[in-house]
Amino acid sequence: MSTYMPKAGDVTRQWYLLDGAGRTLGEIAAEAAVLLRGKHKPTFTPHVDCGDGVIVINAEKLVLTGNKLENKIYYHHTGYIGHLKAINYGTLMKQKPDFVVRKAVKGMLPDTVIGRRALTRLRVYKGAQHKQEAQKPIIREF
Repeated sequence: MSTYMPKAGDVTRQWYLLDGAGRTLGEIAAEAAVLLRGKHKPTFTPHVDCGDGVIVINAEKLVLTGNKLENKIYYHHTGYIGHLKAINYGTLMKQKPDFVVRKAVKGMLPDTVIGRRALTRLRVYKGAQHKQEAQKPIIREF
């Protein structure tokens, strides 16, 4: 008996809709990473990009548990000497909640071509409205 190995052309992609209202950031990011990677499919193969598309709505209503809003800090460097920028997640969630979700999902995907390609299939929206009605997304319940 031979093992089935899917090819890149054999992959059928679907779109899933995740609602972030009242959910924690880690729950949404973990579920999105599994769907983007394709690990929920029985034909998952690590070396083939067999993941699906994910739409996350209500990113501004995500919850961070504990004191993460005040204590957790996002750092980035501008490239100039001494220009290390820091912003806490409370401010970041008010200004750019879609960036917070994208960064959390990116951290859960592999740092390879497959991970970068999977991240292009992630769409994050602050509110409840999204532009992917044509993809007919399946509502994913937890």
